Amino acid sequence: MLVGIIMNILDKIAKKFNIKGNYPQSAVTNPIEKKNSAAENEFLARMSKHAINLYEKQCDIKNFTKLVLSDPENTSHNQLVEDLLKDNVFDPLEDKVIEELANNEDLLKDLGL
Repeated sequence: MLVGIIMNILDKIAKKFNIKGNYPQSAVTNPIEKKNSAAENEFLARMSKHAINLYEKQCDIKNFTKLVLSDPENTSHNQLVEDLLKDNVFDPLEDKVIEELANNEDLLKDLGL
C-alpha cells in the first residue's frame, strides 16, 4: 500500500515536470528486508526494544498526568486512602517507605537524578 502511494506521488511529480512516469516496483526498497549482518540485526533489535520502552514510558506519563489533572475538585481519593489504611495497607507517607523510595536507584534514574 505504501509503495502504491509513493508510486502515485512520483507519477504526479513526473507529470508536473513532463517526465515519463514508469518506475519499477523495485525502485523503492524496505531497509528492514535488506539482508544485514548478525551484528546489525542485533543492533536493530536492541534499538527497537529501547524505542518501545521509551514509548511505553511516555504513554504511562501521559496517562498518569491525564488522570491526576482530570478533576482537581474531586476529593474521593481521600476516602479510598482511608479505606485502604483500614485494610492494613502500608501508609505511603511513612518515613520507612519514603526512605526506601529515596534509595531506589531505578526511581532515581527515571527521575534523572
